[in-house]
Amino acid sequence: MKNYTDVIIGFGKGGKTLAGKLAASGHQVALIEASKRMYGGTCINVACIPSKFLENNARLSMAKGGSFEEKAAFYKQVIAEKKQLIAALREKNYQKIAGSVDVIDGHASFIDSHTIQVESSEGTEEIKADRFYINTGARPFVPPIKGLKESRYAYLSETMMDNDRLPKELVIIGGGYIGVEFASYYANFGSSVTVLLDGKDFLPREDQEVVALVEQSFEKRGIKLLREAKAEEIIDEEQHALVKVNVKGEDIVLSADAILTATGRRPNVEGLRLENAGVELTERKAVKVDQTLKTTAENIWAMGDVTGGLQFTYISLDDSRIVASQLMGDHQRTTENRGNVPTSIFIDPPFSRVGLSEKEAVAAGYKIKAARMQAMAIPKAKVLKQTDGMLKMIINAETDQILGAHFFCAESHELINLVKLAMDSGLPYQTLRDNIYTHPTMSEGLNDLLSNVQ
Repeated sequence: MKNYTDVIIGFGKGGKTLAGKLAASGHQVALIEASKRMYGGTCINVACIPSKFLENNARLSMAKGGSFEEKAAFYKQVIAEKKQLIAALREKNYQKIAGSVDVIDGHASFIDSHTIQVESSEGTEEIKADRFYINTGARPFVPPIKGLKESRYAYLSETMMDNDRLPKELVIIGGGYIGVEFASYYANFGSSVTVLLDGKDFLPREDQEVVALVEQSFEKRGIKLLREAKAEEIIDEEQHALVKVNVKGEDIVLSADAILTATGRRPNVEGLRLENAGVELTERKAVKVDQTLKTTAENIWAMGDVTGGLQFTYISLDDSRIVASQLMGDHQRTTENRGNVPTSIFIDPPFSRVGLSEKEAVAAGYKIKAARMQAMAIPKAKVLKQTDGMLKMIINAETDQILGAHFFCAESHELINLVKLAMDSGLPYQTLRDNIYTHPTMSEGLNDLLSNVQ
């Protein structure tokens, strides 16, 4: 039986980062990963990096134009390049950590709070440790739609990015971040895209004034949004599938040569036998943690998507900082003091936000002022030929501090981080308004935007 001071289950962003810190501090560390194809975690292998590689090349495809056959040939090349990129990053992640941490391939499950069993192709072994860290991420949720699992035209986001055949007709089940991003990618590549939305509203958690412009942009590129739409059955035919959909009570049939299921992800806890270690789950079947990410077992922590929080790589990274702070630092970092969390939806142009929407700010009782500006007013947007969209900020009328920002514009995913920093630092909006920015940049748009506060 092997013995370690620390064992991390899952080679994700939080796990690998914490493993490196612990090893550098002299701990004996093992990292357990169920699949060699997931070294480095979800982000680099099946999520952020490959999807943003597609996003960038999709914009290039749209700019190049050409026939569908030419676009399909370019898409096939992009998928091949994506696979090479991911393989290289996966190997780099392994090599970066393998020298100081024991990387063990296999499926881990708890025997008790200090012992796990690891099953691999080479057999079964038991491993003891003083402390464990669960970093097993999340997996796609597949709804029980008749014929969906059996359909040869059905994909998840990760398998879609391995399919080197560009679909002519793509139906996306789900209008969350993943579904909306893929709709934008494939429309730019040249696919005809239809998105099935569960409810009445498109991106209901976002500021609806800005969302209206996102919808206009989608319509301009031919992306169809079907509200209150429920897929009821998938029927495979020789060259395509038929998707039976109920839309506001009316039955319709859509043709598709690819169907993407993007109905969310669920914490990946299956098979861990957490009950043996005294680790409890929430009602949503996520690992229950406190603000220091400790589970209900005294010597076990959890990080990243498996905790049921925001499913972003940078949250998993910050989770590793919180745990490291509790183990080796000043014990000050918690989930309660990590500040405002920015988000970006990588559509074209990207849509980014931080803080409260106008509706949320009013509901919270703030007296507010707002600033609005069309993206086309920024010279850099014209340079980039990305003039769609707008920038909107919500200001506390009593303190002049920023309550929220909503940017649907080119490079918003970079710009939003500057606003997050200002908010966390408690700076009044005038600091950003009067700052000197390089030219031409999207960030200099803050000069004009924040001169329009009303």
